[in-house]
Amino acid sequence: MAYRTANYTAFYVAEPFSESNFGAYATPDFLYYNQLRAWKGQDSSFPFIDAHGKTYNVRDNSSWETLRSRLHKRLDLSKNIILFLSSITKNSRALKEEIDYGINVKGLPVIVIYPDFNEKSDICDSNGMRKQVLDLWDKLPVFRNSMNSVATLHVPYKKDLIKSALSDPDFKVQSMTRVGVYHYIIN
Repeated sequence: MAYRTANYTAFYVAEPFSESNFGAYATPDFLYYNQLRAWKGQDSSFPFIDAHGKTYNVRDNSSWETLRSRLHKRLDLSKNIILFLSSITKNSRALKEEIDYGINVKGLPVIVIYPDFNEKSDICDSNGMRKQVLDLWDKLPVFRNSMNSVATLHVPYKKDLIKSALSDPDFKVQSMTRVGVYHYIIN
């Protein structure tokens, strides 16, 4: 059995995708993923372990089966999924596969980061999750329909909150809390 120590980062990019292509670096969700890597590079104590670095990269001309196999291997090594969900997110084949396999097969909890929002109050209020967050769930039906199977933590794009979420044992597969939708309390 593999050690599940990595964070699997799921995000939308137009397909086909190549990290080596300069266009990739202009893709907003790819930039947010790179920000996690940069924070780790600047501070080795930042609690991000990149699952994408655990296997070989996939080339643009690789078959869907090769890509799918690589995604599964990375998810097999992961303790959770970090999902960037934003206004540009689309229901791509790869993103559907990552979420479906990660949640429904591997039972991985999900930390959802919303790059469009910077404050806890942007995510929820005294009535619960805000409509603009619920609307984003509709962009990715496999997530919306599967999230009731695992614990999900919903956080704005704020470094200190992301760091707290990544450190929280309740959102690791080995010690996952009860299934449900969680968010940080507004002070």
